[in-house]
Amino acid sequence: MQDENDYQDVLGQWSDLESGLSIILSKPASAQQFVRRVVQYDRWMQDLMQRDADVGLYLLFQLAGTSHVGYSASHALVCAVLCHLVAQQLDLPAKQRNSLVRAAFTMNVAMTALQDQLAQQTSRPDPAQQAAIRAHPLQGSMMLTNLGVSDDDWLDIVTGHHEESSNPSTASEGSIRRLTGILQLVDRYAAMISPRASRGGRSSMESARALLGSTGGSSDMAQALVRAVGLCPPGTYVRLDNDELALVVRRTASINQPLVGIIGKSNGEWHRPPRMHATSHCAPRIRSALPASAVRTPINHVELLRQGGEAARRLQAPP
Repeated sequence: MQDENDYQDVLGQWSDLESGLSIILSKPASAQQFVRRVVQYDRWMQDLMQRDADVGLYLLFQLAGTSHVGYSASHALVCAVLCHLVAQQLDLPAKQRNSLVRAAFTMNVAMTALQDQLAQQTSRPDPAQQAAIRAHPLQGSMMLTNLGVSDDDWLDIVTGHHEESSNPSTASEGSIRRLTGILQLVDRYAAMISPRASRGGRSSMESARALLGSTGGSSDMAQALVRAVGLCPPGTYVRLDNDELALVVRRTASINQPLVGIIGKSNGEWHRPPRMHATSHCAPRIRSALPASAVRTPINHVELLRQGGEAARRLQAPP
């Protein structure tokens, strides 16, 4: 990430991926070669993450709060990326990884319009909406079958992604429940951090701790998710223990000590340009994470990502 052109290129690709996904999820019956399109979007996502996973996460978390294509597509893309990273952490076989990620892309295909509507709705779902929510996993699986999905694991994960699941970790008969459990965790985490009309999004740290707490801290899936993205993923805002405001730019080997760009001084003034700081090397450390709604100033993302890449290379260079 060297300049504005690099930034616009990568941002444009993520935005185009999200827009394409929105089109096929909104009108799946009209999408030519639906399954092939999902597979293509999966490969496109993998290419972008391989190019620079930290930049991908940064842009993804920023897009999630500012998306103009609808909540459902944004949520599906976030979930697919997180499932991809968890699959890497758990070293899942390629076939399981593919079924999991493609289920994440399409789990809500039967309620795309409703999901967009609910994100803008301030009241609780009415009885008809509640019935549609309960029915959408099975209905979605049936729709996917009619659209040409022949991967039984993909279909089973979609069918079960709202059911309570145990956590078998090895037995072959439990592999689908394990994959379904991963998607359930990722789905909950992505929903918690995303703002709705009825509420603001939770901070990433609060969301991660809620997941770990709900599993007693023992779930390998919850731990893998936190290891994959950190307690504060790239693209999220944090308050340092000296009261400065920062934006996480890159992950490090420590899940709670990322590389950050300090954008705000303790007195409320703004750092222009932002200043890079490795919380894994010295104080100040992260005191708390903040929801995106807490920060209202324009951010120079190009400068942050450029500085972050340079700082990461310096930190990795041998002395």
